[in-house]
Amino acid sequence: MLLLWLSVFAASALAAPDRGAGGRRRGAAGGWPGAPNVVLVVSDSFSLALLPPAMWSGLFTHLTESWNNFKGLDPNYTTWMDIMEKHGYRTQKFGKLDYTSGHHSISNRVEAWTRDVAFLLRQEGRPMINLIPKKTKVRVMEGDWKNTDRAVNWLRKEASNSTQPFVLYLGLNLPHPYPSPSSGENFGSSTFHTSLYWLKKVSYDAIKIPKWSPLSEMHPVDYYSSYTKNCTGKFTKKEIKNIRAFYYAMCAETDAMLGEIILALRQLDLLQNTIVIYTSDHGELAMEHRQFYKMSMYEASAHIPLLMMGPGIKANLQVSNVVSLVDIYPTMLDIAGAPLPQNLSGYSLLPLSSEMFGNEHKLKNLHPPWILSEFHGCNVNASTYMLRTNQWKYIAYSDGTSVLPQLFDLSSDPDELTNIATEFPQVTYSLDQKLRSIINYPKVSASVHQYNKEQFIKWKQSVGQNYSNVIANLRWHQDWLKEPRKYESAINQWLKTPL
Repeated sequence: MLLLWLSVFAASALAAPDRGAGGRRRGAAGGWPGAPNVVLVVSDSFSLALLPPAMWSGLFTHLTESWNNFKGLDPNYTTWMDIMEKHGYRTQKFGKLDYTSGHHSISNRVEAWTRDVAFLLRQEGRPMINLIPKKTKVRVMEGDWKNTDRAVNWLRKEASNSTQPFVLYLGLNLPHPYPSPSSGENFGSSTFHTSLYWLKKVSYDAIKIPKWSPLSEMHPVDYYSSYTKNCTGKFTKKEIKNIRAFYYAMCAETDAMLGEIILALRQLDLLQNTIVIYTSDHGELAMEHRQFYKMSMYEASAHIPLLMMGPGIKANLQVSNVVSLVDIYPTMLDIAGAPLPQNLSGYSLLPLSSEMFGNEHKLKNLHPPWILSEFHGCNVNASTYMLRTNQWKYIAYSDGTSVLPQLFDLSSDPDELTNIATEFPQVTYSLDQKLRSIINYPKVSASVHQYNKEQFIKWKQSVGQNYSNVIANLRWHQDWLKEPRKYESAINQWLKTPL
C-alpha cells in the first residue's frame, strides 16, 4: 500500500498567502496521472493524539459565516463534489454530512446563541462509559456499519462497472461519544460505548492519565468549557482511564470500517487506480484538560490524522507540515484536473504527497507554514482563534483584549499546560499581528455576537413568553430548574446590553 501521513488540524479556516502575479494555480506542478477514482472517508472525533463546512467549501469560516453546527453552508453551495461531477466524475455520498444549515437539536442552537450570557449551565451529561452485554459483538455502531455496507455494495455493483472515474464519500459517526438519555429530552452525547471485543484490542496499561491544572488556575474560557461539559466534579483515575480506553476501542471499530472499504477496493481490482483519503472533522479530548468532546484548540481536539494512498502518492512518507481540512477542497479539484477557483483559502496537498516531493519542489513553497482555525459555537463563551506553526500555538479570544490570549511552545510543552503569553511578549505580539493581518478577529467576534443575539430573539419570539419552560426541558434543564428567575434575568440583561 502507498501511505501518506500528514499532520493535519481540524481547522475551521486556513489563511493562504498570495498567489503572486497572475494568480498562479496553487496545485501540483505538471499533470496528475490519468483520472483516478477517489474515496474519502471522514469519521467524527478521531484525534491524532476542529468544522466540516471548511472542508466542503474550501473557505474561511468567517467567509461562509458558518458560525455553529446549526448554521452551515447554504444547501445550494457549490462543493468540490459538485465540481468533480461537472468534470466527468460519478459521485456518491453515504452517511454523515453535517455541513448544511438547519442541523442539530434546539439545545445545541440555544446553547450556542446564549454563550454570551453571564451564567454557567451544564449543557452535557457527565462523561461515562457503557459496556454492552454481548461480549463478542463486533458491529456496535450499527448505523455506521450499515453505511459502510452500503458504500461497499455501491463499489461492487456500481463503481466496478462504471466507465467514469468515481468519487465516493463515507461519513461516519464513530468514534464520537454516544447520546446520553440521562441528559434530558435533547440529550447530549457523553457516553463512551463499546463491546469487550473492541476493548480487548486496547492496551489498558499503556493508557496515560492526562495532567490537569487546578480549577482555580484554569483559563476562564477553559473553565467555562469544563463546566458546561459537566467535567468540573471529581473523577477518579480509574474513571478517566476507562473513558480513554473506551474511546480508543471506539477508534478501533472505526478503523475496521475503513479496512472494509480498502478490502473491497482491493478485491474489485480498483485499489491501484483509486486515491483513498481518511481524515476526521475534529478530535476528542477524552478527559485531557478536564474536558471531553471537542470545541477546543488543544491538540487532542484540533490535531487529527490525514492519510492518503493511491497512484502518484509517495509510499511511507510522513509529512510534518501543518495543513488543514480546508485543503481538501483544492486537493480534490487537483486530483480531477479541475481549475482551482481564485478565492479558495486552502492549498492542494498533492505536491506534498507526490512522488516528486523532495525533488522538484521546495518545502516552503508548497504550503504556508501555519494554519488558522476559528470556533464560534457552544461550550465556549468567546469566539476562539488559533494561529499554529510547527512550534508555536497562539490562541486569541473575542475582541483580543477582554479575554487573555494563550501561547504554547509545543516543542517543550506538548501537553499545553503552561501559558507563556506574558513571558514571551515579542512572540505573542508577532503572532497576534500575523493573526490580525489574516483576519480582523475583533470585528468577526462582534458579528458573531450580533448573530447570536438576533437568532435567540427570533427563537424566543417563536415560542412566546413561556420560553423559560421550553429551556427547562432542554438538556441543561437540571441547572435551569433550580433558579429559573436568576437565569431569565441574566438573559434579559444580555438582551439589553448594546454591542
